[in-house]
Amino acid sequence: MARPPLLTLTDVQLTFGGRPLFSGVEFPLSKGERCALVGRNGAGKSTLMKLVAGWIEPDAGEIWAQPGSVAAFVAQEPDFSRYDTLVDFTADGLDDRFRAEAELTEMGLDPLANPATLSGGQLRKAAIARGFAHDPDILLMDEPTNHLDIATIQELETRLTGFNGAALIVSHDRAFLETVSTNTLWLRQGKVLKSPEGYGAFEAWAEGVEAEEEKALARMKTQLKDEHRWLARGVTGRRKRNQGRLAKLKDMRAQAAQMRSALGEARAGADLSADSGDVMSRKVIETRALTKSFTRPDGEELMIVKDLSLKILRGDRVGFVGPNGIGKTTLLKLLLGEIAPDEGSVKLSKAVKVTYLDQARDSLKAKDTLWETLAPSGGDHIMVQGKSRHVAGYAKDFLFMPEQLRQPVGALSGGERNRLTLAVSLAQPCDVLVLDEPTNDLDMQTLDLLEDMLTNYEGTLLLVSHDRAFLDGTVTSCLVPTERGQWLHVPGGWSDALAQVPSLGEHPGARKIKPVSKPAAKPSAPKAQTKLSFKDEHRLKEIEAGLPRLAGEIEKLEAELADPALFEKDPDGFQKKADMLAAKKAQHAQMEEDWLEIEEKREALQG
Repeated sequence: MARPPLLTLTDVQLTFGGRPLFSGVEFPLSKGERCALVGRNGAGKSTLMKLVAGWIEPDAGEIWAQPGSVAAFVAQEPDFSRYDTLVDFTADGLDDRFRAEAELTEMGLDPLANPATLSGGQLRKAAIARGFAHDPDILLMDEPTNHLDIATIQELETRLTGFNGAALIVSHDRAFLETVSTNTLWLRQGKVLKSPEGYGAFEAWAEGVEAEEEKALARMKTQLKDEHRWLARGVTGRRKRNQGRLAKLKDMRAQAAQMRSALGEARAGADLSADSGDVMSRKVIETRALTKSFTRPDGEELMIVKDLSLKILRGDRVGFVGPNGIGKTTLLKLLLGEIAPDEGSVKLSKAVKVTYLDQARDSLKAKDTLWETLAPSGGDHIMVQGKSRHVAGYAKDFLFMPEQLRQPVGALSGGERNRLTLAVSLAQPCDVLVLDEPTNDLDMQTLDLLEDMLTNYEGTLLLVSHDRAFLDGTVTSCLVPTERGQWLHVPGGWSDALAQVPSLGEHPGARKIKPVSKPAAKPSAPKAQTKLSFKDEHRLKEIEAGLPRLAGEIEKLEAELADPALFEKDPDGFQKKADMLAAKKAQHAQMEEDWLEIEEKREALQG
C-alpha cells in the first residue's frame, strides 16, 4: 500500500536569465523513500534542492509539504560565517541545544570548536550533524560525502538506511547512492522522471527511456541532429563506455601482475631476461626502508611510514586508500621528494615529468573565453599529451558545445569550471599524473569523462581518493595502511583492498595515528616563502600550550569515569563527563592534526 506523500511538487517552473531552467516539474516524496536526484551538469540539481528547501521561490507551480513536517537541508556549501562555535551553527533553530551537542560529539567534533579553524571534512560533518539534530521528516542532502573518508561515508550510509523519513540526495559518489537510494529522480531537459528503483538500476532504466524516445522519434520520421544525439544519448553511451573501460582495466591489472611477477624474479636473483630487463628499465619511483615520523610537543611519536620498500613502474596506477589522517598525502609527498624521509631512500626517475591535477579552479581566469583558456597561445589547434587536436574537438570531449567556446569562463557553472580545469590539466604532457582527491565537487558525467581519460592515459597514475567506485574503475593496485606506519601494496582496486585488509572499513577514530589533513598539491609553484605565516606561528603556540593541558584533562576525566559508583550516584553527571571526554578527545585530535600540518610546512620551508 502506497504511503501518503510528505512532499509534492506540482507543475513547478523556474526561469533564470530569461532561460527556463525547469518546466512542469512534478514528483511526490513519501515517508521511507530515499531518492537519488541525478542529472547532467548544469541541469539544475542544486537549484531544485534549494526550491524544495524553500531557499528560493518558483515562478509557477506549487511545492506542498505535509502540515507539521520538519525539513532539514544539508547544503553543499553551508555558511558558517555567522557562528562562533560549531554548536551555535548546529543548534540554530533548535530549542534543545543538548541534541546539537550530542550529534556533534557523535561525529567526533568538539561542539565549542571555531568553524574558521576546521578542515573541509570537519565542516561537512558539522553540516550533517545539524541536519540530523533537527530530527527531520524530510532530509535534503547536497553532496554530503564531499571531503569525508570512506569509513565516515559508510557510517552515514548506515544512518541513512535507518532513517524513517523521506530523503532527497544529490551526490557524485556512485557507491554511496547505490547503497542508500530506494528511488531515482532523473532531472533531464527541465523535467523530472522518477524510477521506482535505486541508483544501482539507473543506467539500465535510463537506457530504456532513451530507447523509447528514439522509437518515438523514428515513428515521427524526425532526423536527429548530430549535436542533439550527442547530448541526448549520454546514458546509453556511458553504459557502453563503462563496459569497455572495465574490460580494459581488467587487462591492465593482469599486465601489472605479470610485470610484478617478473620484477620479483629479478629481485630474487634470477637471470635477467629481455622481459625482466624491460621491467627494470620502467622504474619510476623506488623506495628502500622509507621511514618518516613526527614528534609532537608532548613527546609522543606519530609514525607515518616505516621501512617501506616499494617499486612503482611506468604505467602503474596506484591508489592511496585509508581514513583521513592516516598519512596518505604525506606518503605521496615523500614518494615525490617534496618531503625528506627520516631514514631510507626515495629515488624518483630524473627523466619523468610530474603533473598535478588542479581542482581548486583558481587557475582559471574569469575574463578569458574557453577558447583562450584552452589555447592561450592562439590558433585553433593545441597539443594534447603530445598530439595535435582542434580546440573545438577537444572541448567537445569535455561536453562543451562549439558556441560555448567564445563565452567567458566567469559565466560557467561550478561543474563546467571543473570540466574546463580537467581539460587544461589533462592536456599537459606528463609521465606521472598525481590526483589528490579529484572527485570532490565533480558530477557523474565529469567523473565518467575523467575515468575515460585515465583509462587511455599511458603514464603512471598516483591517486588519493575516498570514492570507492572511482578507485575500482581506475587503479590497478592500492597502498593500504595496516599497522602503525606499515603500508601494504595490494593488487586491484578498493574492493580488492578491502577484501585483503578488512580493517579499512574501521572508523578512523579507532586508529592510533591522528588525523593529518593537507591541501591538494597544485601545478603552479607558490610564491617563495622562508618562514611560517603569523597565523601558523600563533596556532603553533596555542597547540604547544594546549596539548599538555588537554592530555591532563582527558586523563582526569577517564579516571573519574572509571569509578563504577559514579553512574549509580549521578547518571546525568556521568553522561556530561562522558560527553565532555569525547569533545576534549576530538579537540586533542584536531590540535595534533593542525600541529602536524604546520610541522610539514616548516620542514618544506627549511628543506
